Amino acid sequence: MTATSPPPAPRLISGLSEILDGYDAIFCDVWGVIHNGRESYPAACEALSRAQSERGIPVILVSNSPRPAADVVPQLHALMVPDHAWTGFVTSGDATRAELRRRAPGPVWTIGPARDEPLYQGLDLARGTVETAAFICATGLFDDERDTPEDYRAALTLAAARGLPLVCANPDRVVQRGDRMIYCAGALADLYETLGGEAVMAGKPYAPIYDLALEDAANRLGRPVDRRRILAIGDGLITDVTGARDQGIDCLFVTDGIHAADVRDPDGRVSLDRVAGLLQAKGLVAAHATPHLVW
Repeated sequence: MTATSPPPAPRLISGLSEILDGYDAIFCDVWGVIHNGRESYPAACEALSRAQSERGIPVILVSNSPRPAADVVPQLHALMVPDHAWTGFVTSGDATRAELRRRAPGPVWTIGPARDEPLYQGLDLARGTVETAAFICATGLFDDERDTPEDYRAALTLAAARGLPLVCANPDRVVQRGDRMIYCAGALADLYETLGGEAVMAGKPYAPIYDLALEDAANRLGRPVDRRRILAIGDGLITDVTGARDQGIDCLFVTDGIHAADVRDPDGRVSLDRVAGLLQAKGLVAAHATPHLVW
């Protein structure tokens, strides 16, 4: 391949079983791959379960949820995601807690819904306002069913003028909840940076969350894991595909997640040319692609 040649298109696969001989561990995204925030995807859960039971491959869920993994498991149960679909679980919340601990006692101005309070438990962080805080932590929007990032522009403009760093506990910009797209904390971080503020992130696509996943996989395998033999599965270009690239990990891009509208022909079929074009436009590569995760 010459310097001016486009990167190779991903291999469009019909099922996970086609490619597992090349991998020792799976790092799998959650929202958009095994559930949509309203219901689970049984075929995806079955595929991950069979990867473990039939191939002996540990599946580490790697989620940009802003809460610690232990507090997200009940949500998986409520959505009927079975425990046997995964071996380990790390979240952006887990990775972010180390960043928050370094900044204690704050005070911190928190942005996000009440359900994300477990992120702060046991960290001895004082709370403040945009006028009194030493930094910001955003887990999401206060009301993600109604709010948009623009609703936060005035307060974030003030925070940027004060030079407050913003710790973003969920780098996702949007997620699919049922048939709707919902803004996440990553969209606030994007806005904050346009206002001249500093955003700090530990979730995907950044290294801290992958360090946790690598440690978990190594513990379960009883040996260090060669990154070239890890498969990352996800539907987000900015988070999953970029993170896999930066970590030297192969990626299986699930096309029918948040980018579904960008990769289908007018007749509704997934177009490999459109998938390749979407990746190339972002300067990304993926080893494999599939509409949905199935066995």
